[in-house]
Amino acid sequence: MLQDEDVKLDGSTMGTPVNAGRLLEFVERFVGDLGATMAAGSVVLGDRLGLYRALAECPQHPEELAGRTGTAARYVEEWLRGQAASGYVCYDPATGKYSLTPEQAFALTDPHGPLFAPGAFELALGALRAEPEIAAAFRTGAGIPWDLHDDQVFRGCERFLRPAYTANLVPNWLPSLDGVVAKLHAGARVADVGCGHGASTALLAAAFPRSTFVGSDPHARSVAEAVRGARSAGVDDRVEFETASAQTFSGGPFDLVTTFDALHDMGDPLGAARHVLRSLHPDGTWMIVEPYAGGSVPENLGPVGRVYYSLSTFLCVPNALSQPGGYALGAQAGEEPIRRLALDAGFGTFRRAAEAPFHLVYEAKP
Repeated sequence: MLQDEDVKLDGSTMGTPVNAGRLLEFVERFVGDLGATMAAGSVVLGDRLGLYRALAECPQHPEELAGRTGTAARYVEEWLRGQAASGYVCYDPATGKYSLTPEQAFALTDPHGPLFAPGAFELALGALRAEPEIAAAFRTGAGIPWDLHDDQVFRGCERFLRPAYTANLVPNWLPSLDGVVAKLHAGARVADVGCGHGASTALLAAAFPRSTFVGSDPHARSVAEAVRGARSAGVDDRVEFETASAQTFSGGPFDLVTTFDALHDMGDPLGAARHVLRSLHPDGTWMIVEPYAGGSVPENLGPVGRVYYSLSTFLCVPNALSQPGGYALGAQAGEEPIRRLALDAGFGTFRRAAEAPFHLVYEAKP
């Protein structure tokens, strides 16, 4: 067994002694990461096959859960064992039954709630499908446009981000902006730039029926999905969508322009900021929602930074590098680069208005 002392191990680099204790710590981290990587697929299966939702009803044996979900018991048994080892379900050795705690069910069963873990795993699995293309891009420096990714990325992105918007947008983020809520209640014109599947657009439209909304995104398939989503949510009478970039969206002047988790993906965010400014009323507001990040690399070396840096390597930076403009901010750009963009574009004021565990909210005004 490895001991916490310097030992020379076969394969050590250039004969440099390897500390056995620190090596063991790294191996434990590696094993945990490997298990999490494989478990990601199991989480997505649990959501797709309805296993979590059925298990939330009551404790069950594998055969019972299989019967409820129309799945094969032997597969379900192995899935349950892995989920129990991951801490995502509970196992009672006295009864041989598996179950979900209220907290596990809260995070795993409701795609419209304020926290939905399977969406994040769906996004991650979709992003990883591009590993060969990302490896090639590392060698050439070329970009990879958003629309070349697997469709799982687009679905997962919405399902990963929607819960944060549901929990925070209307009750917390909008009230942090100067005078915006009153305008929305009275009837404002709003542009949601980089809207993706339109989750943010539909949430805004549902909360403020007197206002009108224009969602835009350069990805045509996402725009088509946004149209369907608005219709399903019953807000299509006050929402319209267009396929357009952040530098070319139309329909102004607007009282409010929003960008949700989009600015850092752009190759020309400065051009986007200038176009936002031109599209605003003189007393309008640009609401910028970006991933939570500190101002330096050491501040971001934690669990949230790990998620965002990894996603950014596969999605955000490649997309930005595929566009003209010369920027690749990445998902952990932090506040100061966003401030500089807004002020360089001509905005008169910029401030951090609100924050959440995964997001920072900025307000820029002409």
